[in-house]
Amino acid sequence: MKDIQNQPDYRNIPINKVGIKNIRYPIKVLDRVNDYQHTIASINMFVDLPHEIKGTHMSRFIEMLHAFRDEVSIKTFAEILSQMKKELHAASAHIEVMFPYFIRKTAPISKSPGLLDYTCRMVGSVNSENKNDLVCEVFVPITSVCPCSKEISDNGAHNQRGEVRLSIRFDKFIWIEDIIQLVENAASCDVYSVLKRVDEKYVTEKGYANPKFVEDIARDIAFEMKKDENIIWFSLSVENFESIHNHSAYAYISSNGI
Repeated sequence: MKDIQNQPDYRNIPINKVGIKNIRYPIKVLDRVNDYQHTIASINMFVDLPHEIKGTHMSRFIEMLHAFRDEVSIKTFAEILSQMKKELHAASAHIEVMFPYFIRKTAPISKSPGLLDYTCRMVGSVNSENKNDLVCEVFVPITSVCPCSKEISDNGAHNQRGEVRLSIRFDKFIWIEDIIQLVENAASCDVYSVLKRVDEKYVTEKGYANPKFVEDIARDIAFEMKKDENIIWFSLSVENFESIHNHSAYAYISSNGI
């Protein structure tokens, strides 16, 4: 049959990224406690397209995804990207994988078990010189108590739920669980899926004893990132969904200042 994609194109315009986007696919990711965890990912896969080629072969992206479905992880990204370049005769390749990652978390006092989901995103690319780049990102829910509110109020202080987004480049392998724990340690208190009354008392009092602005949380995380020799680059944002304002409070830090 005639291969339309391989026909020449005469407009002399290369395409930076072409491929498939927002495909939902079952994957298996590394889990420190259980070895592996099954989840559902939203995946984007792209390659470059030279100016002289009309189109890429979209079905090959799905075929490669199926071949690697048994393990999509930090360890296999370089292999996936290399295979994409080879199969699609491309100079560069790019993949984005976003998925919910579940961690078993017990309540602090009652020890009631529950599962808490964290959004994770892995972005990988390889260029024409076969240089690989990998960024791992986690979205972590947190709680914070306002230091100013605590200082000026006779009783109580306003608190809110927030979200930290932390992206990192690293030298050696790093567990998702370790990144999440580092973020949660920087909050006034972390978030749980199951809380009994004794647990609510604990998290309320812990947060009140540990008030933090978004600036504090961002700086505390950045401080830990800078201490870790395994971290090559990082960027992080902290957003508090304010409980007494009609806006969010926000802070952003990047290791390269951008």
